[in-house]
Amino acid sequence: MTLRGTNQESGRPYNRRIVLESIRLHGPMTRGDIASRVGLTVQTVSTIIRELEEQGLILSVREKPKGRGIPPSVLTINPEGGHAVGIHLTPLGIEAALVNLRGDVVESRHRHASNPMPDEAFALIGELVDELKASPSRGRLLGAGMALPGPFDVESMSFVGPTTMTGWKNVDIRQRLATVTGLPAFIENDMAAAALGEQLYGLGQQLSHYYYLFFSVGLGGAMMSDGSVMRGAWGNAGEIGHIPAIPEGEPCPCGNHGCLERYLSLDAFKRSGLSEADWVHKIAPIFRNAIRTIENLFDPETIVLGGLAPQPLVEQLATLADGLNNSVSARANRPHPRVIVASDCQHSALRGAAALAVFGVLSPRFGQMFETPEKGDAA
Repeated sequence: MTLRGTNQESGRPYNRRIVLESIRLHGPMTRGDIASRVGLTVQTVSTIIRELEEQGLILSVREKPKGRGIPPSVLTINPEGGHAVGIHLTPLGIEAALVNLRGDVVESRHRHASNPMPDEAFALIGELVDELKASPSRGRLLGAGMALPGPFDVESMSFVGPTTMTGWKNVDIRQRLATVTGLPAFIENDMAAAALGEQLYGLGQQLSHYYYLFFSVGLGGAMMSDGSVMRGAWGNAGEIGHIPAIPEGEPCPCGNHGCLERYLSLDAFKRSGLSEADWVHKIAPIFRNAIRTIENLFDPETIVLGGLAPQPLVEQLATLADGLNNSVSARANRPHPRVIVASDCQHSALRGAAALAVFGVLSPRFGQMFETPEKGDAA
């Protein structure tokens, strides 16, 4: 992933973000190294560095002398310079965590709640965030980000059926999140948040183009290209779960028949009544067809498999890639396998949600934010 700055005055928030991200990914590094990497002048970078140092987001350290003269100071991320609250809302419950600037989950909380309605969910979120705010591990809080199942704003599919949050239609989620947390608030669908979490803190640091297959109660995914999620016209690109897989197959709550997630999801696994090994064997042809479809549609370097499924189940699914045959991705000189397991299956969406808040506050162009002026930052 290559981030390049802009010399337009209106681009200062964006430049601040890419300087911080460059330091996080490649530090320790000098001001000159940063300027060369992001395509800005040393003077511009120095101004941004001064702001970030004053905010405690980065640290300036002096390397040990290797010869004559004083070595230049180098910049590194200050992992404790700020924390964000990441929240993942699913039909199974709610998880919330304090995440530092390095992407480490410092502390987490969980509440089991079966398909909670908005009032119950936000009451629980308020409790979780209050507990995290009281934690001795908490530093300055930058914001709160929440990931939840999509797709969004599709009349016949959003918040309909067992794989989504039934009863959440027409809820102003951002405003309610801002109100209950007292923090700048951001939201994203969980598959895009997981892809972002993997990009910033996991395997995505080694990849430029990959598809994150989010195996959860339902099935979805997001294509990452040069550090950005491919959004589509209405923000729902990558909804692999509603591709027809079986002609005249099982009815889906979306109104169609034979949708992929009716056969390939935690909901499908639960309804099957089979053991993990038997179920994986049964759905192997469907899984491989899904992988080939993704490869032919998006031409990714690899498909990263993660989500809410237990780690052993994800790893069993990943082994099915050994039986894949031809697609545009079937090439001898591949640097990566066609399917790999996410670096942190259980926390990718949570860390991605927190990253929304970190970069959303540092760069107002990043993410979808609603900030409540009444409570402000509760740091």
